[in-house]
Amino acid sequence: MNKFYLKYIIIIYITVLQCFTSFSQISAPKYSNEFLAIGVGARAFGMSGTQVAIANDATSSYWNPAGLQRLNTKYDVSLMHAEYFAGIAKYDFVGFATRLDSQSVIAASMIRFGVDDIPDTRFLFDTDGNANGSINYNNIRYFSSADYAFMVSYARSSKWLPGLQLGANVKVIHRVVGSFATAWGFGIDIGAQYQKDTWFFGLVGRDITGTFNAWSYNTELLQDVFVKTGNEIPENSIEVTVPRLIPGVAKSFQITKKIGALVASDLNITLDGKRNTAIRTGVFSIDPSLGVELNYSKMIFLRLGLGNIQRIKGFEGNFSTQLQPNFGVGIRINKFTIDYALTDLGNLSESLYSNVFSLKFTFDKIK
Repeated sequence: MNKFYLKYIIIIYITVLQCFTSFSQISAPKYSNEFLAIGVGARAFGMSGTQVAIANDATSSYWNPAGLQRLNTKYDVSLMHAEYFAGIAKYDFVGFATRLDSQSVIAASMIRFGVDDIPDTRFLFDTDGNANGSINYNNIRYFSSADYAFMVSYARSSKWLPGLQLGANVKVIHRVVGSFATAWGFGIDIGAQYQKDTWFFGLVGRDITGTFNAWSYNTELLQDVFVKTGNEIPENSIEVTVPRLIPGVAKSFQITKKIGALVASDLNITLDGKRNTAIRTGVFSIDPSLGVELNYSKMIFLRLGLGNIQRIKGFEGNFSTQLQPNFGVGIRINKFTIDYALTDLGNLSESLYSNVFSLKFTFDKIK
């Protein structure tokens, strides 16, 4: 039975790869729905996003829906808040997971990345573009530009191969730029996790069907300005997010009776041509990441991560390789877990550090 199931997995794997390759030929923007590539959870940020093989809480709905099946409580709630670019952009996540039975788990989660209170100064000027005597700041209006993702996930244990969990999620995308433009999208992720002793393996196919965003523009609000400034008036369109494949592996170690370690690595494989990553070809690019988590009695955690390896071209034409280091800590007190991560969003010489906070609450522990 195991051999038969292994053949079945290989067939699915090859089929998925062929699907990804066909999508790589579609004319689509290289960076679409990039807010969904940031990640969720301070634990993950501290480990540079190496979660595909080890995610095991409500954040699994994002990293790998199969990890939901590794919940050891009836309910799991995860919250995250982060601010980017000196607090201009807010990034939030909320997730809830509950076990249906010993073999299956369901979860619902939401992501929001947005910039609020953006000034709309169109009404400070008359139709000729001249100031109305003196500027009246009371005429300033404000709007928000925000991206939302709503996900419903399901995970189940395999009855053919012990230690194997399978999962999938359905996500709805909603993007808003004030009253000027809106988009609705739909996509599917699938994932698997397998544990053998102290080894953990994971595989995720994100946007396996391609995530389609249908954009609608309210051109009446800006048509006059676009015409006067010589800009092209946007038309309603469909934006496609090309699939990506992310395999991961991890291993746990028991250093002493109370001190343990977990080492994990992921390979983020994009299939939309060459990107500025460590490994790049004309068809696909690979962005590797490495994360380490040390724990003391599984109550106090220290995390380190390396990722986002890029080759930077200087003004003099020379190239240098830079990577993004991350750091995180966590503490678990009974049913609560508080995590913090310090992430480097810039290069090593001109870094823009961001603080990420997460709170997890679990209850009704399963015996």
